Amino acid sequence: MKSGCKGLSSPKELVMKSLFIFLFFVMLSPVAFCESKIDSVLLKKIIIMFKEDQKWRRESLDLENGKKTSFDELTINKNIGITDSLNMAEAKIIIKKYGFPGYSSVGTDGSNGFWAIIQHCDNDVIFQQQVLSLMAKEVKRHNASGENFALLQDRVLISQGHKQLYGSQVRLDLKTHHAKPLPIQDSLNVDLRRKAVGLSPLQDYLKLFDRR
Repeated sequence: MKSGCKGLSSPKELVMKSLFIFLFFVMLSPVAFCESKIDSVLLKKIIIMFKEDQKWRRESLDLENGKKTSFDELTINKNIGITDSLNMAEAKIIIKKYGFPGYSSVGTDGSNGFWAIIQHCDNDVIFQQQVLSLMAKEVKRHNASGENFALLQDRVLISQGHKQLYGSQVRLDLKTHHAKPLPIQDSLNVDLRRKAVGLSPLQDYLKLFDRR
Protein backbone atom coordinates (compact mmCIF):
# COMPACT_ATOMS: atom_id res chain seq x y z
CA MET A 1 0.00 0.00 0.00
CA LYS A 2 1.49 3.27 -1.05
CA SER A 3 1.54 5.93 1.62
CA GLY A 4 3.42 9.04 2.60
CA CYS A 5 3.42 8.09 6.27
CA LYS A 6 6.52 6.98 8.13
CA GLY A 7 6.86 3.80 10.15
CA LEU A 8 4.86 1.64 7.75
CA SER A 9 5.32 -2.07 7.31
CA SER A 10 7.34 -3.37 4.39
CA PRO A 11 5.62 -3.51 0.96
CA LYS A 12 5.40 -7.28 1.22
CA GLU A 13 3.51 -7.13 4.51
CA LEU A 14 1.16 -4.47 3.25
CA VAL A 15 0.48 -6.41 0.05
CA MET A 16 -0.21 -9.55 2.04
CA LYS A 17 -2.67 -7.82 4.31
CA SER A 18 -4.41 -6.14 1.40
CA LEU A 19 -5.06 -9.56 -0.11
CA PHE A 20 -6.95 -10.69 2.97
CA ILE A 21 -9.27 -7.69 2.94
CA PHE A 22 -10.04 -8.01 -0.75
CA LEU A 23 -10.97 -11.64 -0.43
CA PHE A 24 -12.92 -10.92 2.75
CA PHE A 25 -15.25 -8.44 1.09
CA VAL A 26 -15.54 -10.16 -2.27
CA MET A 27 -16.45 -13.49 -0.70
CA LEU A 28 -19.10 -11.93 1.56
CA SER A 29 -21.02 -10.33 -1.31
CA PRO A 30 -24.67 -10.14 -0.15
CA VAL A 31 -26.43 -8.68 -3.19
CA ALA A 32 -27.75 -10.49 -6.26
CA PHE A 33 -29.04 -8.97 -9.47
CA CYS A 34 -31.01 -10.23 -12.43
CA GLU A 35 -28.73 -12.23 -14.73
CA SER A 36 -30.30 -10.67 -17.82
CA LYS A 37 -28.83 -7.26 -16.89
CA ILE A 38 -25.28 -8.48 -16.53
CA ASP A 39 -22.72 -7.44 -19.14
CA SER A 40 -21.10 -10.86 -19.53
CA VAL A 41 -18.21 -9.58 -21.67
CA LEU A 42 -17.23 -6.91 -19.15
CA LEU A 43 -17.72 -9.29 -16.24
CA LYS A 44 -15.44 -11.88 -17.85
CA LYS A 45 -12.75 -9.26 -18.39
CA ILE A 46 -12.92 -8.10 -14.77
CA ILE A 47 -12.78 -11.67 -13.46
CA ILE A 48 -9.63 -12.33 -15.51
CA MET A 49 -8.07 -9.10 -14.21
CA PHE A 50 -8.99 -9.95 -10.64
CA LYS A 51 -7.53 -13.46 -10.88
CA GLU A 52 -4.27 -12.00 -12.13
CA ASP A 53 -4.38 -9.38 -9.36
CA GLN A 54 -4.66 -12.11 -6.73
CA LYS A 55 -2.34 -14.71 -8.27
CA TRP A 56 0.95 -13.19 -7.17
CA ARG A 57 -0.47 -11.86 -3.92
CA ARG A 58 -1.37 -15.40 -2.98
CA GLU A 59 2.21 -16.42 -3.72
CA SER A 60 3.35 -13.56 -1.47
CA LEU A 61 1.00 -14.72 1.26
CA ASP A 62 2.29 -18.29 1.01
CA LEU A 63 5.88 -17.06 1.20
CA GLU A 64 5.05 -14.88 4.20
CA ASN A 65 3.46 -17.84 5.99
CA GLY A 66 6.29 -20.22 5.20
CA LYS A 67 4.28 -22.31 2.75
CA LYS A 68 5.76 -23.95 -0.33
CA THR A 69 6.12 -21.66 -3.34
CA SER A 70 8.08 -21.90 -6.56
CA PHE A 71 9.03 -18.23 -6.54
CA ASP A 72 11.34 -16.02 -4.50
CA GLU A 73 10.34 -12.66 -3.04
CA LEU A 74 11.98 -10.64 -5.80
CA THR A 75 10.14 -12.52 -8.54
CA ILE A 76 6.82 -12.26 -6.73
CA ASN A 77 7.11 -8.52 -6.10
CA LYS A 78 8.23 -7.90 -9.68
CA ASN A 79 5.19 -9.73 -11.04
CA ILE A 80 2.85 -7.93 -8.66
CA GLY A 81 4.14 -4.65 -10.06
CA ILE A 82 3.75 -5.78 -13.67
CA THR A 83 0.23 -7.09 -13.07
CA ASP A 84 -0.86 -3.92 -11.28
CA SER A 85 0.44 -1.80 -14.14
CA LEU A 86 -1.37 -3.84 -16.80
CA ASN A 87 -4.59 -3.95 -14.77
CA MET A 88 -4.52 -0.20 -14.21
CA ALA A 89 -4.28 0.42 -17.94
CA GLU A 90 -7.30 -1.85 -18.52
CA ALA A 91 -9.18 -0.28 -15.60
CA LYS A 92 -8.77 3.18 -17.09
CA ILE A 93 -10.32 1.96 -20.34
CA ILE A 94 -13.24 0.43 -18.44
CA ILE A 95 -13.82 3.58 -16.39
CA LYS A 96 -13.78 5.76 -19.50
CA LYS A 97 -16.28 3.53 -21.30
CA TYR A 98 -18.58 2.37 -18.49
CA GLY A 99 -17.94 4.49 -15.41
CA PHE A 100 -17.68 2.45 -12.21
CA PRO A 101 -19.07 -1.06 -12.85
CA GLY A 102 -21.87 -1.55 -10.36
CA TYR A 103 -23.89 -4.57 -9.30
CA SER A 104 -26.44 -4.01 -12.06
CA SER A 105 -23.88 -4.33 -14.85
CA VAL A 106 -21.35 -6.90 -13.59
CA GLY A 107 -22.95 -8.41 -10.49
CA THR A 108 -21.61 -8.27 -6.96
CA ASP A 109 -18.44 -10.26 -7.55
CA GLY A 110 -17.59 -8.25 -10.67
CA SER A 111 -18.12 -4.91 -8.96
CA ASN A 112 -16.16 -5.91 -5.86
CA GLY A 113 -13.41 -7.44 -7.96
CA PHE A 114 -13.03 -4.23 -9.95
CA TRP A 115 -12.82 -2.26 -6.70
CA ALA A 116 -10.01 -4.56 -5.51
CA ILE A 117 -8.09 -3.83 -8.71
CA ILE A 118 -8.52 -0.08 -8.17
CA GLN A 119 -7.13 -0.46 -4.66
CA HIS A 120 -3.86 -1.51 -6.29
CA CYS A 121 -3.65 1.49 -8.62
CA ASP A 122 -1.52 3.32 -6.06
CA ASN A 123 0.83 4.65 -8.72
CA ASP A 124 -1.96 6.94 -9.91
CA VAL A 125 -3.77 8.38 -6.92
CA ILE A 126 -5.53 10.93 -9.15
CA PHE A 127 -7.09 8.02 -11.02
CA GLN A 128 -8.10 6.36 -7.74
CA GLN A 129 -9.74 9.61 -6.67
CA GLN A 130 -11.62 9.79 -9.99
CA VAL A 131 -12.91 6.27 -9.45
CA LEU A 132 -13.85 7.16 -5.88
CA SER A 133 -16.10 9.97 -7.15
CA LEU A 134 -17.77 7.67 -9.67
CA MET A 135 -18.17 4.93 -7.10
CA ALA A 136 -19.83 7.35 -4.66
CA LYS A 137 -22.68 7.82 -7.13
CA GLU A 138 -23.20 4.08 -7.39
CA VAL A 139 -23.10 3.64 -3.62
CA LYS A 140 -25.90 6.22 -3.29
CA ARG A 141 -27.91 4.15 -5.76
CA HIS A 142 -27.17 1.01 -3.71
CA ASN A 143 -25.36 -0.24 -6.78
CA ALA A 144 -21.91 -0.62 -5.19
CA SER A 145 -20.47 -1.51 -1.79
CA GLY A 146 -20.38 1.21 0.85
CA GLU A 147 -17.81 -0.82 2.78
CA ASN A 148 -15.51 -0.97 -0.21
CA PHE A 149 -16.01 2.73 -0.87
CA ALA A 150 -14.86 3.49 2.67
CA LEU A 151 -11.69 1.43 2.26
CA LEU A 152 -10.84 3.14 -1.02
CA GLN A 153 -11.50 6.55 0.51
CA ASP A 154 -9.12 5.77 3.38
CA ARG A 155 -6.49 4.54 0.95
CA VAL A 156 -6.66 7.71 -1.14
CA LEU A 157 -6.53 9.95 1.94
CA ILE A 158 -3.46 8.17 3.32
CA SER A 159 -1.73 8.27 -0.07
CA GLN A 160 -2.33 12.03 -0.17
CA GLY A 161 -0.77 12.46 3.26
CA HIS A 162 -4.07 13.01 5.10
CA LYS A 163 -5.64 11.23 8.04
CA GLN A 164 -8.10 8.49 7.17
CA LEU A 165 -11.77 8.36 8.16
CA TYR A 166 -12.49 4.69 8.89
CA GLY A 167 -9.21 3.26 10.18
CA SER A 168 -8.97 0.65 7.44
CA GLN A 169 -5.35 1.36 6.53
CA VAL A 170 -3.07 -0.25 9.07
CA ARG A 171 0.54 -1.03 9.88
CA LEU A 172 1.72 -4.30 11.37
CA ASP A 173 3.91 -4.17 14.44
CA LEU A 174 6.61 -6.71 13.62
CA LYS A 175 7.32 -7.34 17.31
CA THR A 176 3.79 -7.79 18.65
CA HIS A 177 2.27 -8.92 15.33
CA HIS A 178 -0.70 -6.70 16.08
CA ALA A 179 -2.12 -4.23 13.59
CA LYS A 180 -2.44 -0.54 14.38
CA PRO A 181 -4.42 1.92 12.26
CA LEU A 182 -2.64 4.80 10.57
CA PRO A 183 -3.75 8.27 11.81
CA ILE A 184 -7.54 8.76 11.91
CA GLN A 185 -9.56 11.96 11.68
CA ASP A 186 -11.83 12.47 14.71
CA SER A 187 -10.84 9.05 16.05
CA LEU A 188 -13.37 9.15 18.90
CA ASN A 189 -16.21 8.82 16.38
CA VAL A 190 -14.56 6.34 14.03
CA ASP A 191 -16.91 3.49 14.98
CA LEU A 192 -19.94 5.66 14.27
CA ARG A 193 -18.62 6.33 10.78
CA ARG A 194 -17.77 2.66 10.30
CA LYS A 195 -21.24 1.58 11.37
CA ALA A 196 -22.84 4.06 8.96
CA VAL A 197 -21.19 2.35 5.98
CA GLY A 198 -21.62 -1.20 7.23
CA LEU A 199 -18.17 -1.83 8.68
CA SER A 200 -17.53 -3.70 11.93
CA PRO A 201 -16.12 -1.87 15.00
CA LEU A 202 -12.48 -0.90 14.55
CA GLN A 203 -11.14 -3.21 17.27
CA ASP A 204 -12.91 -6.19 15.69
CA TYR A 205 -11.46 -5.21 12.31
CA LEU A 206 -7.93 -4.97 13.69
CA LYS A 207 -8.20 -8.48 15.14
CA LEU A 208 -8.51 -9.80 11.59
CA PHE A 209 -4.86 -8.88 11.07
CA ASP A 210 -3.51 -10.42 14.24
CA ARG A 211 -0.99 -13.18 13.61
CA ARG A 212 -0.91 -15.83 16.27
